[in-house]
Amino acid sequence: RDIIMIEAPGDRGALSSSSLCVQESRVANGQEKECGSPTEKLARKESLKVQKKNYRQEKKRAAQELFSALKDPSVVIMSSWLKIRGTLKSWTKLWCVLKPGVLLIYKTPKVDHWVGTVLLSACKLIERPSKKDGFCFKLYHPLDKSIWAMKGPKGENVGSITQPLPSSYLIFRATSESDGRCWMDALELALSCSSLYRITAKTGRDGDLSASSDSSHFLQLLQSSPLSEHELFDHMENDAYSDKSERETHEESDAGANENGGRLTEESDMDQSDDLSLSLSPGLQATAYVEQGQEEMGEAGESSQVETVSEENKGLIWTLLKQLRPGMDLSKVVLPTFILEPRSFLDKLSDYYYHADLLSQAVSEESAYCRMKQVLRWYLSGFYKKPKGLKKPYNPILGETFRCCWLHPQTDSCTFYIAEQVSHHPPISAFYVCNKKDGFCINGSILAKSKFYGNSLSAILDGKARLLLLARGEEYVITMPYAHCKGILYGTMTLELGGKVTIECEKTKFVAELEFKLKPFLGSSCSVNQISGKIRLGDEVLATVEGHWDSEVFLHKKKTGHQETLWNPTSAVRLCRLKRQVVQLEQQGEFESERLWRHVTSAILARDQERATQEKFVLEEAQRQEARERGSKLWTPRLFGLDPVSNEWRYKYTDAKPWDPSRCLVQFEKDGIIQTKERPERRHSELSYSQKWAVQQKVGALSSLGPPLGHVQGWEGLLS
Repeated sequence: RDIIMIEAPGDRGALSSSSLCVQESRVANGQEKECGSPTEKLARKESLKVQKKNYRQEKKRAAQELFSALKDPSVVIMSSWLKIRGTLKSWTKLWCVLKPGVLLIYKTPKVDHWVGTVLLSACKLIERPSKKDGFCFKLYHPLDKSIWAMKGPKGENVGSITQPLPSSYLIFRATSESDGRCWMDALELALSCSSLYRITAKTGRDGDLSASSDSSHFLQLLQSSPLSEHELFDHMENDAYSDKSERETHEESDAGANENGGRLTEESDMDQSDDLSLSLSPGLQATAYVEQGQEEMGEAGESSQVETVSEENKGLIWTLLKQLRPGMDLSKVVLPTFILEPRSFLDKLSDYYYHADLLSQAVSEESAYCRMKQVLRWYLSGFYKKPKGLKKPYNPILGETFRCCWLHPQTDSCTFYIAEQVSHHPPISAFYVCNKKDGFCINGSILAKSKFYGNSLSAILDGKARLLLLARGEEYVITMPYAHCKGILYGTMTLELGGKVTIECEKTKFVAELEFKLKPFLGSSCSVNQISGKIRLGDEVLATVEGHWDSEVFLHKKKTGHQETLWNPTSAVRLCRLKRQVVQLEQQGEFESERLWRHVTSAILARDQERATQEKFVLEEAQRQEARERGSKLWTPRLFGLDPVSNEWRYKYTDAKPWDPSRCLVQFEKDGIIQTKERPERRHSELSYSQKWAVQQKVGALSSLGPPLGHVQGWEGLLS
């Protein structure tokens, strides 16, 4: 689309003399006279030699760049098996390798038997709907010109013999819709995004991304810079019977439908006039995410939940505790920084989604019991990540936000997490989690309370999370355990989880109950972090649960007596954690958690408790000053609103519609708003005068039959 003016480099000195010669030439009788001076002729000749030399060098350099990309095995955008439709209307399975500017086709993945090379610069791309399984798309030249290169990647003149392939187009079929979408995204970007080569060349050296579904739109959307409208999707023109073979297929399918009682052939189920252009709204951009670096992970068992406080810090605690009374709420108490975990509570709440792929599996389970079991497995997966020692995250500032996401390689989807501190007194944190493609979303809010009991204190998380399985219309209401810290005044400081929690689904009547047990006074190390529970349908207990919430948990079925491991965060399981994607610090807003607390965090990591306390005081004082200026005026959160019926906080941009593969393209996030890009509604093209006349004749013939048939099968009925 863009016209690039290329000026071959030359000898500027020689060109200046040549230009002077041209300026001094005279035009007579419509013809340009040559310069008469031998010196000027020689200068012009030498200048032409230099230009020709540079011209040859430029051609050679361009050819070398292309051949190096073709030969370099690391420069691959995507590769996999695809079925390709030949001119004889039969399909052949071939190995396709997408590289910058070209699509190479081979008989096998060994790339020994080259079939052909498609030049993408001459092609348009369009989806081609079909009734059969899989996903069809088409590469074609809009002017019916050849899309093939004359030579192969190694200079081959003739490719391997296979069934005849069309010259001006190719129709491909992927085995699944996700694979087909992945190919469409890669081809669209290769056709429209000039920076794709640089992205591929950089990542290709670390490994071939083509074998992973991460090479689809989410890799580009979440791990590169924000893409503009034209970089994300290419506006594709309508397929107006651009090749003879397709015209014949369409005509044959019409004949087949008349002769066989309306039966359509394989490729005839498409409306050629459909508008399949994938245009984005002007200026639409998605947030750029990058993979999170190293994360801190405490050990399993009691060792990471016990801490011996130094004499210096004991003095600070004693000074603090003298101000407290048993039963007092600690939400207004300023805690010393040495007990703080260097991240916000909004960040900590996201620990439950490193295994969000378990929820993706729950959606696909056919049995309601298996869905509840899988939801319970996911719930348990959120507890084993804990900090080293007794640490408490920052109390979020009013209006503070946090966002992140996780890529799902298996389903080529993404789980987005958005959280906001919607109230300071009382402290309420609201959060929303969504993976529309995999079919689930979660709305929730937590009111954090703290109670002091002399030698111990408890942090109570009062609130509910509502997990919705979109396609099934099932809502699972989930509660949280409390954290209990003992040994504050005497003994060893220890942190445990306690209390009873439930997961209830009103639609299926399934309930899961869990009890987090505190270590008894005379208990051994085996009695630390114990849980027990059950899964029941109504009043009938179907299975019991027991184990340790940070290690192995067993499920025992009542009827069969069969026992299985419900959850066990082994080292192999931890390695399979989804990779969390975060927003870079310089791209965050002023009230996003990491940026807001960055000075406190850096001081804590540097073990400079005095500076950490000062930086923390600055934030808290700014919050108090803002509250004074606001007066009696209520704070209005940006992303969440209070539901007047349920009195629960809800994400303002919740989208609970199930994913429609025929319309939904990609889910993305921008400025805390999670959105889904959809195809525009298909529009039928305007009928020609002759077509309208033919329809009118049919309407007239049917009208003679009289009502109601003539009325029903009128103009509107025929067009539909």
